Parts: sequence; C-alpha cells; structure tokens
Amino acid sequence: MTVFRIAPAVTDAFPGTLIALITATGLRGHESWPGTVQALADLERQLAEGTWSPADESDPRIEAWHTAYRSFGVNPRRVRPSVDALGRRMAKKGSLPRINPAVDTYNSVSVRHGLPAGAFDLDQVVGDVEIRYADGGEEFTPLGEPDAVENPGAGEVIYADGAGVLTRCWNHRDAHRTRVTEDSTDVVFILECLHESDHGHLLETAAKELQGLLAPHAERTAVHHLGAATPDVSV
Repeated sequence: MTVFRIAPAVTDAFPGTLIALITATGLRGHESWPGTVQALADLERQLAEGTWSPADESDPRIEAWHTAYRSFGVNPRRVRPSVDALGRRMAKKGSLPRINPAVDTYNSVSVRHGLPAGAFDLDQVVGDVEIRYADGGEEFTPLGEPDAVENPGAGEVIYADGAGVLTRCWNHRDAHRTRVTEDSTDVVFILECLHESDHGHLLETAAKELQGLLAPHAERTAVHHLGAATPDVSV
C-alpha cells in the first residue's frame, strides 16, 4: 500500500483543495481501449463543430490554478498548469496527442472537465507520496528527459516520494521515473480542484468517468479522496 498525504501547510493555504485518486490494479495497457478512442473522437468532433471548447484562463477552473501558481512565485503563462497547456494545445491543433491508452484516457477526462489530471506507475513509487512545499534541495527528472535534473524552487508545491520529486509546480509536469506506459499494471490516476465548494461536483463526475473508462481494462478500480478533511489515504 502507498500512502498519499497532503501537508497541513498546503491545505492551510488552499483549504478548498480536493483530490481524487483513482487506482487501477491489473491494468492491461496493450489491449484495445475502444471507450477511450470514442471519448477522444467525440471531443475532437465537438471542437470542430464549435459545440464545445476547452476551458481557457478566463474560466474559473483554470484561473484558480493561475492564482495558485502565482502564490508560489511562478508565472502561469510561462509555466502552465497541465490542464491549461493541454487545452491550449487542443484548441490550436484540433486534437489531443496520442501517447498510450492510459495516458490518453486521463487526458480526455482532464480537458473535458477542465481539471488537472496525471498518473503515477505505483511500481516505480518509492515509499509514500506527499503533496508539500519544496525546500529547494530536491531533485526532479522531467518526463521524457531521463538524463536531466532540475531543482524545484523553494516554496513550489510538489508531489514527492522517498526518492525524489514526482511533479513540479503541483501539476505542471510529471517525472520520468513514475511515467505510465503500456507496461504499467498498477497505476494511480489523479484529478484535482482547488475550490471544492464550486468544482467538487465536477471532480466527482470526472472521477466516475475516468473510473468507467479504466474498469474494462483492469482487474480492480477504486476512488479515494484527499483534502483538508482527509489529509492522508492508503491506495
């Protein structure tokens, strides 16, 4: 079991934070995922028809993350929250990138609901995971750059385990070590919002949608919640 924990300093600063952790055990990433293929096609069709568009920085869901980034000294127009960057890319290109079924699935849910999403291969996680402020001495190896090492700035919100940093700027970028591939079999998927009172219902809808897309391709799925009321959970 891996314990996910959110530090009191983070919930003090962002008391409305609610995070959904969707676990998938026995994931089968090499088979066909028709539900995800259809979800992506539906989004891209709606965008092309003009009946839907990704949330942009004027949307309260995205604006909340811009405000959070600024609070720890990061310019969110240069270092964008993941959902903001993904939505902008989709609006420009008319489509979402195809990485692998698991990643494509959480990307589709993220951009549809305007909520940051990510995932960790639990077999690559070392010890427990904490969402906390960086002290400036941690090391981070960015996704796709296995030979690069960065040092998050002191005061930046990070996900970290016993071996290093798993995300920078809360949800801007994931680490290479815990990336999800077709071979990943035990995965935790993450959906986040900063204002539960305003967007908690969207988070619940998105979590159920994500679980529904994952369930046909896993032995077992479950949804857990992390926030001020439940600051740690075992997955």
